[in-house]
Formats: sequence, structure tokens, C-alpha cells
Amino acid sequence: QVQLVESGGGLVQAGGSLRLSCRASGRSSSIYVMGWFRQAPGKDREFAAAMHRWSGGNTYYTDSVKGRFTISRDNAKNTVYLQMNSLKPEDTAVYYCAVSGRTNIETTTSAYDYWGQGTQVTVSS
Repeated sequence: QVQLVESGGGLVQAGGSLRLSCRASGRSSSIYVMGWFRQAPGKDREFAAAMHRWSGGNTYYTDSVKGRFTISRDNAKNTVYLQMNSLKPEDTAVYYCAVSGRTNIETTTSAYDYWGQGTQVTVSS
């Protein structure tokens, strides 16, 4: 079992920045990919970004966040981060941390084994 605890959400004006954190505990050695998804009201949960925990830390982003969001990790702390810059009102959502024991980065929710509780990000116009 892996437990994930997110923090860092909040209310920010358009153009502002937030940094989300997600700390893993439990069987964290089984984690190969760490990612972030988001779910806006009335919409499906969608992929935002993910990275390999090892192997050079390859990253992958959905097109709508490329150039604005940066995913990173600190393996010593079992923590993954999502730095979000130039935030837009359409980025408003609950953001979820997720981890996978698969070796490939995938963008579907079914590919991830454990999920955090979610943290609200609200961007005002």
C-alpha cells in the first residue's frame, strides 16, 4: 500500500503561481511513475503531468499546461511537486496526485494504482 498526501492548493489570481506537493509513504519503492491529474466541476478527471521517478526523470505534459507547469521530484523525500505558473481560470480544478508501478508514463486514470485525496486550485479572473 502507498499513501499519498497532497498540499499547496489555494486561491490565486490569473497569471499567478502555485506549487503543489505530494508526499508518498508506505511501499514507495514500488513507485515508478508519479503524476498529477485534475478534475474541474462537471468534467472527467484528466491527465496534467507525470514523470519517471528514476531513469533520468523523464517528464510528460498535456498540451494545455506545457510551458506553464513543471513537474519535479525529490526521491529522498518521496515527494513529487507541480509548479504551476501563468495560471488561467480554466486551470481551476481539484488536483490529484497519483502513482503507478508501471514503467511507462501513461495518461489514463486506470494506469495509476494509488491516489491522493485531492487539493483545490481556484484561479480567479
